[in-house]
Amino acid sequence: MKNWGMGMGKGIAGLMALASATMLSGAAWASTVGQPTPGGIGLQEAASPLKHDAHFFHDWILMPIITVITLLVLGLLIWVMIRYNKRANPTPAKWSHNTTVEIIWTLGPVLILAFIAVFSFRLLYAYSDIPDPDVTVKVTGYQWNWGYEYPELGVSEYVSNLLPEDEARAQGVPYLLAADEPMVVPVGQVVRLTVTAADVIHAVALPAFGLKTDAVPGRINETWFRAERTGVYYGQCSELCGVNHAYMPLQINVVTQAEFEQWVASRGGSMTFLADQAAEAAAVEAAAAEAAAATAAAEAAAAEGEAAEVDAAATETATEPPAAAPAAQ
Repeated sequence: MKNWGMGMGKGIAGLMALASATMLSGAAWASTVGQPTPGGIGLQEAASPLKHDAHFFHDWILMPIITVITLLVLGLLIWVMIRYNKRANPTPAKWSHNTTVEIIWTLGPVLILAFIAVFSFRLLYAYSDIPDPDVTVKVTGYQWNWGYEYPELGVSEYVSNLLPEDEARAQGVPYLLAADEPMVVPVGQVVRLTVTAADVIHAVALPAFGLKTDAVPGRINETWFRAERTGVYYGQCSELCGVNHAYMPLQINVVTQAEFEQWVASRGGSMTFLADQAAEAAAVEAAAAEAAAATAAAEAAAAEGEAAEVDAAATETATEPPAAAPAAQ
């Protein structure tokens, strides 16, 4: 029995080492940034701060805990089946409760969940605490495509559809992931997405940036990301939205700031759109104020002229001699 126990201990240690190695090497298997990798067993490689935080939470908090719990339960099951079977233990114990054990198996999970909650709430706060955005993109889900609008840059909404299979093969891009009109954002800038839908519930999901936000008709949800490198990143609608749900890709092209400014200009927008709008509004207000002032001045002058005419008439009336009385008969 002692040798068996030592062997089981070595086996559990070996399984833990294998699980740890698998966990650590999972990201290395996902060698293609921004899209799924055939044979990959880990999370898709991170390309934004939020995704790095999610990787840490999964790889270093959840996976070790669940691995230890799984191996512990497996070890206990094996030990009980071998040590307390009818052959090894023909006379079973008569007791059925143990206060110490019951406290341990109640308090243990509570402490584990409290430990997980610390990191979980921190990650949730990072997702909800959106920094001051450099670019805002309004994303609208339709059946079955996406609409992108840059309201602060003057870029009107355009629709992004699935790239046809023949074009995808010709361009060497993944079919069912590539889009004909991708979203374009600058590298290293905070991008805020305001997400909604026009018909049914959709969901914006792009693994490399850690995006997963529902698009709900009549509601605006927000999320954000900051791309760490240029490239093409793929995602999909991840909420069952109808018969063509599988044909609703999400593609984000991350480019340099100069390339982004050129793209905005090509779409009829401007990097100073809001400032230009504010200056134009200020100019209109100033012109209106000038016109109002001129009108007020003209009215005041007219009023002064009328007052002067009235005063002049009154003075003339006062200076006329009184009429002579008629002679008595």
